[in-house]
Amino acid sequence: MPEISLFHVAIKTVDLEKSRRFYCDLLGLVCAPRANLPFPGLWLSQPGREDLAIIHLYAGDAALEDDGTFAIGAGTIDHVSLKTEGFYEYRARLEASGAEWRENVLPDIGVWQIFAYDPSRVLIELTFIAENEAGDVPVVSPEKQYRPRERFFE
Repeated sequence: MPEISLFHVAIKTVDLEKSRRFYCDLLGLVCAPRANLPFPGLWLSQPGREDLAIIHLYAGDAALEDDGTFAIGAGTIDHVSLKTEGFYEYRARLEASGAEWRENVLPDIGVWQIFAYDPSRVLIELTFIAENEAGDVPVVSPEKQYRPRERFFE
């Protein structure tokens, strides 16, 4: 069978600028070249990898349901995971932003996680490989412990 991999995730947003700030200013992605599409949006990638946009944001009419409303959340998709580095830096950014977030440590597989909702209430998991991280294993406080099914956005 041929190799298969995730190419991108498309997320609808009612506020393109707020979503851009979340993904670019807070998470560190950058705007990539975007196809000439008949609706507003952004393609986002890792810095230096603008040829590989991993998140596509859709806005305007393309983000609306048939009845003109805007759906929030991810339906049956629980979350989108992005592998990155710099656990303590991301945690500090989230704290400084005032955003709600949760964290988790999976010591048996060497993974640390931070969970935060984007402006469209799609749950984003930042995944950190412990051996690539500086500092001690995070101590997760009970109020910040990630729990499946918990909705911690306002």
